[in-house]
Amino acid sequence: MTPKRHSYALPILIVLSAVTVVTAIQAIFLQAPVESTMGIVQKIFYFHVPAAYAMYLGALACFGGSVGFLLHPSDRADAIAKAGAQAAVTFGLIVLVTGPLWAAKAWGRYWTWDPRLTTSLLSVLVYVAYTLLRAFTGDGEAERKFSAALGVLGAANLPIIHYSVQKWSGQHPRVISQGGGGLAPAMKPSLALGFLAFTLLAILIVWSRARIELAAARLRHLEEEALDAGLGEES
Repeated sequence: MTPKRHSYALPILIVLSAVTVVTAIQAIFLQAPVESTMGIVQKIFYFHVPAAYAMYLGALACFGGSVGFLLHPSDRADAIAKAGAQAAVTFGLIVLVTGPLWAAKAWGRYWTWDPRLTTSLLSVLVYVAYTLLRAFTGDGEAERKFSAALGVLGAANLPIIHYSVQKWSGQHPRVISQGGGGLAPAMKPSLALGFLAFTLLAILIVWSRARIELAAARLRHLEEEALDAGLGEES
């Protein structure tokens, strides 16, 4: 019964994620009020902030997999680390696209070297480097350990992103850290749905990508065993 239940879990998560995303989009554009100062551009907020949170989730998955691999090397830990880095890149790019669009309206320019913007860019670049490293350097033990060390290093930047506004000031707003006090009550349900949708998407990406990476690792091991047995040699 357990394998059968497990086989249903991923399709259920896919359906649940799709329904939540559609519901969130409907709430954001049809139910959430239009902000008086920024107008409809403010609705980027409902995607920008949850995407940053989802990037954190991907980075934490990469961190957990990397630590697990450094302590007890395994294909499973390595697959989780790779999937987490890929999720961090995906959601990090959403953050870096939506942020300037919002800033252009709020600050009159697309980019400033604000502490939170700069540290967020640095974090995304770390996970881009991790992803490129794994894509082009192979799956040897040394490469995987170096990548795991990079995954641990990347997570060290997450607290810096979170506390950068408090420590170094800057223009970036702190609506969430203030307990949501800057949001009208009618805006909060849409934001909550946005967080739920991006959380489910982050879990879905990490889970599905980790399954793919594990399958690729198993195939690689089978090929190596076949070569060792002489099955790949020409007769």
